[in-house]
Amino acid sequence: MNRSLNIKYNLLNPLTAHKGREEVRIMDVTIYSTPSCPWCAKTKEFFRQNKVLYKEVDVSTDQKAAQGMVEKSGQMGVPVTEVDGQIIVGFDVARLKKALKLN
Repeated sequence: MNRSLNIKYNLLNPLTAHKGREEVRIMDVTIYSTPSCPWCAKTKEFFRQNKVLYKEVDVSTDQKAAQGMVEKSGQMGVPVTEVDGQIIVGFDVARLKKALKLN
């Protein structure tokens, strides 16, 4: 098996990585945002400060993603963050920490 397939398998089943001897769970984190949104910038900075890997979706340029965000959250405003299927609307530090298990 080539290395890239092995890495893909390890990331999919189970969702873990190794940090030294410690096994760390990788969370699926997506932020739906726009370039002009100050709360989106704050959320992304929070992720950087806490070393959270995330996927960013710019809903100002992707109508299909914007529609999906509204279907998931019931909201048209950003940021909307999805952490392992849990939806968080706005920059809500307490909910983000809880969802990301940072407490």
